[in-house]
Amino acid sequence: MTARVGWPDVAKGVCIILVVLWHVVTKHAIGLDGAGAITEGWARLNAQLLPLRMPLFFLISGMFAGGAVSAPSGSSWRRRAGRLALVYVVWVLIQTIALAITPEFDTARATDGWQLLAQLTISPTNLWYLLALAVYLVVARLVRQVPTGIVLPLTFALAAVAASGILPDLGNLWQVLQNLFFFLAGLRLRSVVERFAAASGVLSTVMLGLAYVVAVGAVGVLGMRQWPGIWPLLAIVAVAFGVAACALLDRHVDVIARPLRWVGRRTLPIYVMHMVPLALIDGALRGSGLVATPLVEAVWPPLLTALVIAICLAAHALIVRLGLGMLFDPLLVTDRLTARVRERRRLRVGRRS
Repeated sequence: MTARVGWPDVAKGVCIILVVLWHVVTKHAIGLDGAGAITEGWARLNAQLLPLRMPLFFLISGMFAGGAVSAPSGSSWRRRAGRLALVYVVWVLIQTIALAITPEFDTARATDGWQLLAQLTISPTNLWYLLALAVYLVVARLVRQVPTGIVLPLTFALAAVAASGILPDLGNLWQVLQNLFFFLAGLRLRSVVERFAAASGVLSTVMLGLAYVVAVGAVGVLGMRQWPGIWPLLAIVAVAFGVAACALLDRHVDVIARPLRWVGRRTLPIYVMHMVPLALIDGALRGSGLVATPLVEAVWPPLLTALVIAICLAAHALIVRLGLGMLFDPLLVTDRLTARVRERRRLRVGRRS
């Protein structure tokens, strides 16, 4: 048995930490009394990481979807897509109920049946990554016979259109459209990505990092964010840097890579749950008199990010221990029912014989 390659888990760990940090800053820290230049700096830093965190996340997801997409029977991709879609539905419902007790927390939440229906379909919530993956698996299966030289340019063009701002503002739907390219790139070019990661050195990684910084700066200064093709090109540079940096960490800085790998193998519970403890903490601190002094502004976002992640992982362990693991895999319910039906049929056949 070949050893599991570590850098994709490092990348997933980095991405989920950045996702939580983004929400901590934009939905909580900027609303603290006295928040000023340091908090604004956190917000700007997080904004510059937009081309990195979700495109890299989807690239890694695509790399490990090949077996499901190419399976001859088709049952594997259907099961995976169905599981993701059901997890999305379950946690949108849970989040809608939980966030009702924190009405001042700044995030989208359904207040009536029509809004809930929209969030479950055409206007995805902050949990949109799950719905996107389910859709991507369907698309990947449908176009599996189409040459890569056609699929990737077409989805690159779709990403360019989605990033241009000309589509209707329907929640996170634009992110679903623009990240399909990276999922399919990971799926179709896995061997290329793996060779690139293996060949990455310190100098090439530093150069990619500088290219990313310069590109982000140029896009911001010149206001090029919505120019045709600019966002996906910027994201390609960011993802290349992310892959190289994570591969280097995995090979040479194990003291950092080990905890990132550990977190990267537990991204689902963090992703689906983190908004709830963040909202509750935000609500508890609103009337506490907490003032964002420069020291608080500097250290609070990473500290709260770590706290929220720890709460999510502890809650996941407790939920599973209580026998409610189906909240993270609703197909467990149907699997158990199917197993019971088969067992009853087997017993009936045994009695008759």
